[in-house]
Amino acid sequence: MDRRTFLTTGAAALVGAGLARPFAALGAETSGGARWRTFEVTTRLEIIQPSGVTRAWVPLPLMPDTDYQKSLGQSWTGNAALTRVVRDDKYGAGIFYAEWPAGETAPEVEVTTRFATRDREVDLSKPGSPAPEEKSVLRKYTAGTKFIPTDGIVRKQALEVSRGASTDVEKARAVYEWIVENTFRDPKVRGCGLGDIKALLQTGYLGGKCADLNALFVGMVRSLGIPARDLYGVRVTKSADYKSLGRSGDISKGQHCRAEFYSASHGWVPVDPADVRKLGLFGSWEMNWLAYNYAADLKLPGSSGDQIAFFMYPQAETANERRDSLDPDAVKYKLISREVTG
Repeated sequence: MDRRTFLTTGAAALVGAGLARPFAALGAETSGGARWRTFEVTTRLEIIQPSGVTRAWVPLPLMPDTDYQKSLGQSWTGNAALTRVVRDDKYGAGIFYAEWPAGETAPEVEVTTRFATRDREVDLSKPGSPAPEEKSVLRKYTAGTKFIPTDGIVRKQALEVSRGASTDVEKARAVYEWIVENTFRDPKVRGCGLGDIKALLQTGYLGGKCADLNALFVGMVRSLGIPARDLYGVRVTKSADYKSLGRSGDISKGQHCRAEFYSASHGWVPVDPADVRKLGLFGSWEMNWLAYNYAADLKLPGSSGDQIAFFMYPQAETANERRDSLDPDAVKYKLISREVTG
């Protein structure tokens, strides 16, 4: 098995594999009592019964570093003939790309990422002093997407729900509380859902999973002129307090997205109306979770297929046919997480 390490870069261009970057070390820095913890996640991907040229895409940790998550390096093994690290131009999503020639009968790749996280909390009870966000970023996160429109029934519902609220925080909280009270987790939904919020509201059936319920929050808040965005990721370890909110070891089915909105007084505020919703996760995240990206309507680099609604699962194509990432007979993958100590 070939083995290489590669460098995570902020450049929008392709970055060739083979640029060595050893896993970095991180001290025990704290902020407001939050302790940094280091994790390693390995994604192993196999494409079953390939035909023609085969391609695969694996999500990488959030770029750039934030005050709650830092990337500490990546490495890969496998039999791919071509590998690249790509950073999406619009959303900055980090993507590991692998390609195999038509003659390869058993394409496989294993990508290992190491990163550090610490719990995140914004104190909304007092004035904040956030660094101002760029106007271009705020405009991007008030715009609609294919599955998250900001007009019509979405805006109508948001205006009704937020009636009487005056500040951006009050409006976002009103939307959040409405979602908590009126939606429910539907276990029959495949994966994490599609995030098609117009369909949710038009049908009146408000059951779904995290990609549906957080997208509903994002779309409704955006329709009020408040920047908001989904953040897609995966649970990497057990929760300190709630068994249902964590996963460790084999995290292959631990994908989970969250949301945040931008307040002029507090900056980006974390929320999660889809996570055991009565817990009041408005303003905080327990970071037993790896954040991947904010991407929506993403065109996978090198793909001949359509855009994907979001990038939270490994993706694959063979003979220019997109494989179903939730079908184990089409794309076989396994995600393993471990905490790195010492």
